[in-house]
Amino acid sequence: MAVGQRLAALSNRFYDRMRHRDAYTAARGEAAAQGFDALRGHKYCLLVTYKRSGQPVPTPVWFGLDAEGRLFVRTETEAAKVKRIRNNPRVRVAPATVRGKPVGPLAEASARVLDPAEHDRAERALRANYGLGRKIYEGVATGPLSVPATYLEVTPAPPARASAASGGGADAASAQEAPAGTAPAGEDASS
Repeated sequence: MAVGQRLAALSNRFYDRMRHRDAYTAARGEAAAQGFDALRGHKYCLLVTYKRSGQPVPTPVWFGLDAEGRLFVRTETEAAKVKRIRNNPRVRVAPATVRGKPVGPLAEASARVLDPAEHDRAERALRANYGLGRKIYEGVATGPLSVPATYLEVTPAPPARASAASGGGADAASAQEAPAGTAPAGEDASS
């Protein structure tokens, strides 16, 4: 393991230990927001991904939003959240503090790992939300430490899915009973 990867692993352990307990409570709660409007004006969001068992895993992340309302995150290529998203694209997001304490409602969403050809538009969205601090941080991470990174794109769930997953609508039972990694009845798992 390269020096940069070792430092990244240490950093991840540190952030895991300082995560606010409300992040875990919120991750098990219901999604109440439609879309990502609640994220505007914030620097951190809580990204909730799901293990194969269905257990939610909350992670505070830096993010950027584009004009179409998509959210972008830059993360280590080998991060566990990347593996979880490849297995199950269902995620939830909420505005949060640096420690992951939610400061707004969760929204249902779908995530995917971007191809390298799509990284530029994700990076533009992130740059628009952060200033010099992120530029310095990323310069160290991608420069001398050379930690391999990738980008995630998160899109809001369609209103019917968000309503069903939060307990409303006719498909609520099928949405809640769907096994981890599968889509509720009538939905395509790749969306």
